[in-house]
Amino acid sequence: MAEEAWLSGKLDSFSDVLMPTAHALVQAISDLNKVADLTVDELLTRPNGSPSVAFHLRHIAGSCERLLTYAKGESLSESHFDFLKRETVEEFDLESNALVYQATVCIEKVLEFCKDVSPEILFEARFVGRKKLPTNIFGLLFHIAEHTARHVGQVITTARIVKKN
Repeated sequence: MAEEAWLSGKLDSFSDVLMPTAHALVQAISDLNKVADLTVDELLTRPNGSPSVAFHLRHIAGSCERLLTYAKGESLSESHFDFLKRETVEEFDLESNALVYQATVCIEKVLEFCKDVSPEILFEARFVGRKKLPTNIFGLLFHIAEHTARHVGQVITTARIVKKN
């Protein structure tokens, strides 16, 4: 793969319309692997009160799961809400490779969904949250990609700031 996923050409099994989403998510996985060696202190450091790398990694995993659930036309479960509550808790899952793995697995689930979703249904209505805010499958998949990319950028930047060596 080229340094940037979008410069690698067409990815197998993805429709042309979802290729930018797939490229962004593949890039996210590649970038996350660069922080799998942080110490516990580095994971938890909050420079100037900003969120920790641990938070961002958990949030990537949790938000991908929640938004993918909506894309599938399903409602969130209690386990989704439990995970959401734990995203900011600093006392568990404090190994960077485990947190990166968890985020990567969730991103890969989105990629698998993108392979399987028919382009003909991308604009089917979907609803988000308790207020049932309207969107569609395409909007959710695009949001997963851009939201994930935003948090991966924060992970990379924060990791560079807190890295001890």
